[in-house]
Amino acid sequence: MQKKKLAICIPTYNRANCLRNCLESISCNEDIFINQVDICISNNGSSDFTEEVIDEYKEKLPIIRSSNNKNIGIPRNFLKVVSMANSEFIWLIGDDDLLLPDSLKKSLELINLNKDVDFFYVNSFHLSTDYVDSHNQPFNTINLPNNMERFSKYNKEGKLKFLDLIKPKISFDFLGGMFLSIFRKDNWDKHAHMLDQRAIYDDQTFSHFDNTFPHLKIFSYAFSNSLAYFNPVPLNVCLTGAREWSPMEPLVRNVRLIEALELYKKNGLSTFQYHLCRNFALSNFIPGLGYMIFNKDISGYKYINPIKVIISNCLYPMFYLSFFSFIIRKIKDKLIYKSNLS
Repeated sequence: MQKKKLAICIPTYNRANCLRNCLESISCNEDIFINQVDICISNNGSSDFTEEVIDEYKEKLPIIRSSNNKNIGIPRNFLKVVSMANSEFIWLIGDDDLLLPDSLKKSLELINLNKDVDFFYVNSFHLSTDYVDSHNQPFNTINLPNNMERFSKYNKEGKLKFLDLIKPKISFDFLGGMFLSIFRKDNWDKHAHMLDQRAIYDDQTFSHFDNTFPHLKIFSYAFSNSLAYFNPVPLNVCLTGAREWSPMEPLVRNVRLIEALELYKKNGLSTFQYHLCRNFALSNFIPGLGYMIFNKDISGYKYINPIKVIISNCLYPMFYLSFFSFIIRKIKDKLIYKSNLS
């Protein structure tokens, strides 16, 4: 079978309504571009009507589907859905993400015009699930608001080294959002074995780095020597409010992202860039650690050694400024909220 240029890979579990909106957004792209991609969906043992949603769209979209008999966990389902693709490039998105009506056209243009590039940062818009849910379902992307905030505020389009993407002004979560990346599948396939098998078979959420950010571990090895491309104009929409893991966000921000930086450094990130990014990553450290301590049952506190985490970060200025940074953000949020009401 001839390879497609691009595959949209969607791991999904018990979010049929989200998946329907995601597939509807893809179907809003022009047929000529839809026919140049595959849509790979791995249903991770859902008990809702996910299969019916896939049936609903299989006549509209070139869907390759698979259904697990049981939930095999997030990282293994990520690996599986990518393995299903027969394509040069992969765009791994969440079942709650939305593509824009010209996303496939623009992503294929980027790939075809930059044949020496292995990794594309495609940017995204923020939008709340409340907004989407307030419209007729499935949501039609013609109803997207005009004032959506961009994930990355960086504006300089063009080629750069992959590790140059690991900067706060470009990627504040250091490529943690999988929906931001279109990447060459061959590179991924050659390095997927780097994941710790014990970690990806652990059923506990975010208990290890490898079952929190499996894609980042693979990225750090697969693309550290690659040419990348930054595209400032968003090609999709990331919805906030549909994430069941929100109580564990401080663990992700204060611990797992630091571990990601250590992995990037191991694979060539400069020492200066590493320390700059690490200081930035600590902007919510003290409030985040306090939250974890007072919410031990749901925050993932049991996965960390708090003394070790504190000692390893206490030399960075933002460690101490994080409390004041938190207060300033809360004041700004309250002022914005009040202005929106008036």
